[in-house]
Amino acid sequence: MSLTGCTGPVTNPGSPSGPPSASGTFDYVAGFRDRRGQQPHGSRQQGQGPYDPRYGPPAGPPPAGQWRGPEPQGGPEYYDGGRPRPYYPDNPGHTHPYGVGESPDAYAPPPVPVGPRLPWREVLTGIVFHPNRTFWAMRDHSMWATALIVTVIYGVLAIFGFEEARDDVLDSTLSTSIPYALATGIFVTLGFLLLGVVTHTLARQLGGNGNLAPTVGLSMLIVTITDTPRLVAAMIKGGENTVVQGLGWLTLAAAGVLLTSMVSKSHEIPWPKALGASGIQLLALLFLIKLGTF
Repeated sequence: MSLTGCTGPVTNPGSPSGPPSASGTFDYVAGFRDRRGQQPHGSRQQGQGPYDPRYGPPAGPPPAGQWRGPEPQGGPEYYDGGRPRPYYPDNPGHTHPYGVGESPDAYAPPPVPVGPRLPWREVLTGIVFHPNRTFWAMRDHSMWATALIVTVIYGVLAIFGFEEARDDVLDSTLSTSIPYALATGIFVTLGFLLLGVVTHTLARQLGGNGNLAPTVGLSMLIVTITDTPRLVAAMIKGGENTVVQGLGWLTLAAAGVLLTSMVSKSHEIPWPKALGASGIQLLALLFLIKLGTF
């Protein structure tokens, strides 16, 4: 068959109608025929194309001059990703280690009281008649007013338990004896206050977790209340009386038992440690108060 006279272009029998294509191209391959994957001519490079409403609009470009890096995931606490953090205790980057032998909860806030505060009358009578219940109820409550008032009164009356001091006060004028008695009451109060702080500090060193104010307040009340019978007897019969001396040893033993019980419950430590924490206060009570009348 002769092909002479065929002047039209040769077309592929199975190709769609359209302009002829150059030989060696992929115009008839799927994906290249409709120019998929290519940027259409005349379109802007920075524009936003249509988006699927199911996924929301595309995110816009960040502001000029700003770049947000990836957020740290699972990094150490001192890696802050370039963001400054304020200086607060225990903030990442500002933590502090615990010392050797230091309790991990030493910097914890004081616990919330578990029960209501007892009235001052119930505290005074409870130390004598219901010590265990009173110590448990007041282990988280301060009692500064009651402890200071009772201790000042005890210190003023303690002068009359010493025979020589009592004679000096009674022989002096009223303007001299009153300041002397008040000064003695203040000194005794400060001494018992410091002894209570020492007892609390020793209890914390031995593993206790009690608060300062309840421990000091209860220790001051225990010392003054237990020594009241000896003081009254010394004011009547004199400190050198045999009955007064025997009563002094009994009240010292009672103070030791109550102090040990209070420290054990307030700081939640066994009684041998509580007795050791109360030892300095008991020895000071013996040498400063009891032996002064023996």
